[in-house]
Amino acid sequence: MHFLLSNDDGYQAPGLAALAEALSELGKVTVVAPDRDRSGASNSLTLDAPLHVKQDNRGFHYVNGTPTDCVHLAITGLLDEEPDMVISGINSGANLGDDVLYSGTVAAAMEGRFLGCPAIAFSLAGERPGDYSTAVMVAKKIIQSLMQKSLDDVLLNVNIPDVEFEQIDDFAVTRLGNRHKSEPAQAAFDPKGRKVYWVGPVGPEQDAGEGTDFHAIRTNKVSITPMQIDLTRHDSLQTISNWIDVLK
Repeated sequence: MHFLLSNDDGYQAPGLAALAEALSELGKVTVVAPDRDRSGASNSLTLDAPLHVKQDNRGFHYVNGTPTDCVHLAITGLLDEEPDMVISGINSGANLGDDVLYSGTVAAAMEGRFLGCPAIAFSLAGERPGDYSTAVMVAKKIIQSLMQKSLDDVLLNVNIPDVEFEQIDDFAVTRLGNRHKSEPAQAAFDPKGRKVYWVGPVGPEQDAGEGTDFHAIRTNKVSITPMQIDLTRHDSLQTISNWIDVLK
């Protein structure tokens, strides 16, 4: 197996290093990750500047671009052969519910799936994760299972509770929950007296009952959410067709 590994926390992130070491026991690992923290970059591509690729002493490639840039560049130009699987993470912090709209971690996996590879995003759902051993064990277990029995067109968003492995209650297949709207932007002043704004924190949980990724994490379960690239709201096609007839 050849794994392409990326993230949005940057190539120096501990979760990336821990996962790369674990995956090296299962196959070939190529790391292509951003040169700095690009959390919240979502699916953005850099189209107005060239991308530079460098390598550190571990052989990790790092790019002056977004997580999507990294995976796109790796598969379409950097690598001599396509990877068998794209893995993103392990992210420092959860990617639950609405978070996936902004997450560079999920976007990196999504780009891999968009380009034809099975892909998984892993996140450690803690406030300030420091020990990635549980997340690594969970990730390795899931990947080994997929190596034995592949799932067609797989794109999985996996969130792992920040607890000891023995405290993991179960593996749960979940849907994305959602939050209330974000808190207001925070106004401040820079040293020159100019008004600036900080984006406000995410909103509290709203749809977070049983069956959601939020609920799984609260009950010490690994949340596995299957996702798709198609954003079409299929159940509204007929409604919109009826509405547009009025415009003709």
